[in-house]
Amino acid sequence: MIVIGLVGRIGAGKSTVARMFAALGADVIDADAVAHEVLDDPEVRAAVVARFGAEVVDPAGRVARAALAARVFGPTPDHATALADLEAIVHPAVRTRIAARLAALRAAEEVDGRRRVAVLDVPLLVQSGWDAACDRLVVVACTEQVRQTRLAARGWSPEQIASRDRAWERKGGSPLSLARAAPVDTSGDPAYTAREVERIWNALPSR
Repeated sequence: MIVIGLVGRIGAGKSTVARMFAALGADVIDADAVAHEVLDDPEVRAAVVARFGAEVVDPAGRVARAALAARVFGPTPDHATALADLEAIVHPAVRTRIAARLAALRAAEEVDGRRRVAVLDVPLLVQSGWDAACDRLVVVACTEQVRQTRLAARGWSPEQIASRDRAWERKGGSPLSLARAAPVDTSGDPAYTAREVERIWNALPSR
């Protein structure tokens, strides 16, 4: 199995590129979707409520992600502490689930014999060390103007955007060099981006 890791700032277009790889036949592991699942786990939800209070739970009893984000993404030291506390609650379970899905894909490859490609769409892939599990890295980038327009459309405050950008700037990960990563530009024509993704796909080894 070949594992491709997507690297890029928030708003760069990693999810778009992941969907393009999926259309070519890749199995995409979306860390944000996994985090959604983890927040629905009763034990994790209880730990989140114990740390952040009942106000981060909606009337249906699920974690309200927007309310939680407002508590952890911001400019103050308290925000930074809150984000670290949330990561300590959620990240171990997310890592366990991602590792289990990678193992399941490897096992399935042994059964059906076909080349399998897994794509890791993890927001802070290098910073969290997931690049060590990747055979290839793809750097997704766009112009800053395009990125800011995309972020503004998500309805986040400038403080929340700045906080997420600061998380990107944290150091971490293995020594795997980004200089050897394949670039994909998502600034403009989606058809051009799709051709770039297909070029990378076609260059992968047959096994």
